[in-house]
Amino acid sequence: MRLQHILIPAALCSLVAASAYSEETDHYRLEKSATGYVRMDTQTGAMSICEERSGQLVCKMAADERAAYQDEIDRLDNSVKALDARVAKLENSLSSRLESQLPSQEDFNKTMGYMQQFFRTFKDIVRDMDKEDGDGAKLNQKT
Repeated sequence: MRLQHILIPAALCSLVAASAYSEETDHYRLEKSATGYVRMDTQTGAMSICEERSGQLVCKMAADERAAYQDEIDRLDNSVKALDARVAKLENSLSSRLESQLPSQEDFNKTMGYMQQFFRTFKDIVRDMDKEDGDGAKLNQKT
């Protein structure tokens, strides 16, 4: 049992020493603190608080980073809500404009009546012209 008490701290010290040695090449840097360890992402500067549980190193995001992430999540959530409201407003105004531009059923029926009357009259004119051409063609053949 005493061997474990010696080996675990020795392994952790060697881990800290190895991380200090290869500080520039490693992605994370591990430093001993009063309550456990602090892990720093050397590329982004993000800090995590780590502690040993059941022989494993468990890390949690630092409180100030967590607050910053939560602030960003809240800002993005508000932005999405504002965009949703804007889209709904635009869709409603677009549909009301389209509905207001469409003719009423009465106007549609009136227009269809005009079109029917126009085509009937046009058809009668064409029929009369065909009769005239037909009669004229018969007279020219007789002479």
